[in-house]
Amino acid sequence: MSRIPQHFINELIDRVDVVELIGSRVPLKKQGKEFKACCPFHNEKTPSFTVVPDKQFYHCFGCGAHGTAIGFLMEYDRMSFLEAVEELAERVGMELPREAQPQGARSSATEALFNTLSRATQFYRQQLAQSERAREYLKRRGLTGETAARFALGYAPDAWDALLKHMGQSELERARLLQVGLIVERARRAGADESSGYYDRFRDRVMFPIRDARGRTLGFGGRILDKGEPKYLNSPETELFHKGRELYGLYEARQASRTLSRILVVEGYMDVVRLHQAGITYAVATLGTATTPEHLARIFRICNEVVFCFDGDRAGRAAAWRALENALSQVRDGRQIRFLFLPEGHDPDSLVGEEGKERFEARVQNAMPLSEYFLKHLSSQVDMSTLDGRARLGELAKPLIERIPAGLYRELLADEVAKVVGIDRSRFTKSLGVDELKAPKSIKSMPARVRPASGGRRNLVRQAIHLLVHYPQIADSAPDVEGIANLDKPGIPLLLELLDSLKAQPCGTTGALLERWRDRPDVKHLSKLAALECHIPDAQGAAKELAGALRQLADEGAFVRREQLLSKHVREGLSEAEKAELQALLLRKPAARSP
Repeated sequence: MSRIPQHFINELIDRVDVVELIGSRVPLKKQGKEFKACCPFHNEKTPSFTVVPDKQFYHCFGCGAHGTAIGFLMEYDRMSFLEAVEELAERVGMELPREAQPQGARSSATEALFNTLSRATQFYRQQLAQSERAREYLKRRGLTGETAARFALGYAPDAWDALLKHMGQSELERARLLQVGLIVERARRAGADESSGYYDRFRDRVMFPIRDARGRTLGFGGRILDKGEPKYLNSPETELFHKGRELYGLYEARQASRTLSRILVVEGYMDVVRLHQAGITYAVATLGTATTPEHLARIFRICNEVVFCFDGDRAGRAAAWRALENALSQVRDGRQIRFLFLPEGHDPDSLVGEEGKERFEARVQNAMPLSEYFLKHLSSQVDMSTLDGRARLGELAKPLIERIPAGLYRELLADEVAKVVGIDRSRFTKSLGVDELKAPKSIKSMPARVRPASGGRRNLVRQAIHLLVHYPQIADSAPDVEGIANLDKPGIPLLLELLDSLKAQPCGTTGALLERWRDRPDVKHLSKLAALECHIPDAQGAAKELAGALRQLADEGAFVRREQLLSKHVREGLSEAEKAELQALLLRKPAARSP
């Protein structure tokens, strides 16, 4: 399996804004140099979840959850380590490198499938360049050659086996084409043991490659040039391609802007391409399916605002309501979900061509908030002039509001429904199991942080590791002291390894250090120390404290070694080298003790 270089992880952690990342999912409030919230990993009423931006680290003093930006995505969004790294790299505009490692069988097979899809993309692009009819079709739709190239548009020839002849010469190649859904196996003939062969899935269609975050083709959407059904044909579900997860145009949107503040979700491939050409480069589309919670989770990993854009006809309104229902589980404080309905007879493709970017974006800016659309749609389902109708609205609203995660947004929406229904707010929220809003407790009433014990003799090993966890950059200036390895104390091997690792590969934040130790048992101990407050306010002071602690430990180690040599001298005598070592230890001056 390929391995991500450590230096890349260090830089990634340093460049990611952990407050922005976590704040896009959890409502954070600034308190001094840190940010607090109610923990997203367990139920609590008093905030104990803390994000420390200069350490690139979070910790919950209630349940003990802790980690870096990578760890947060893995826990909160249920990502694998590699998925989290890829997501953060995309977020900050870093290209993911891979150190050369032997590839496993599965990885090699996957790369072969991606290669098949890449070759198919190039084949379709070549066919577009050779087909005047297909190029004229795109021109009639208002697309330029530059736009077609940006989206890698292509053309599947009007033939049963054009792609098959080009790429399916061997049995292995045909098997891969079948696996990625580019060819279809013919039905078996009666009495035959084998099928009568294969044929191309896409024929006489403009081809829209669907690309992942790294720009690799996962599948295709094909739009028929003339009349025929289906108008759009998508690749089937495959090992690489999952319609309920992917968004067409997301790769291109991220290429256009690394800091997206809004994503516009439309219904068609051509809508996306035409909007991007007009300069609205934050448009994406679902792949012939309703917007799923997984789609939305992916969007909200990138930005905090999504606008759904639908045609104004009956089908568009029905699609909008399905989108709202699927969006409820993703509603969080700080996220915006809005709905834009276009004039009847228009889709985004035609409307942006008619009125241009500025007027279209004005519509986006004035799109209807989820709460307003929610109430408007439900009100249209009942007779609001009657008591029965208003009661019915409350009953329709109740199961939908219950899908929204507990929080301020849910309470405020319940409040609005109560006003429309004409019922006392507390009675309505009680029926939903929604607590009344409570005034936040004062900072004084919040639990104090655990502080290191100040009384008694200091644990120098723990102190040194604690300083390195909070200020890993000070390892570079730490004195090279001999003798510490002679100590038989808990934590000595970890301290020495920390010093060696940080001198060899420096890193600048607590988060980057913890990521380096992610798969090690010691990471639990380091994480606990990261959660403890460090009373040294700056790296300069921490470096001085570390040097003092290391010298005192070296003195202890020197004393242990001296006693060992003296004991051996009495028992059996010393070698010449050991005599010289003992002489140096007897002449050694101890370090000055810190007060």
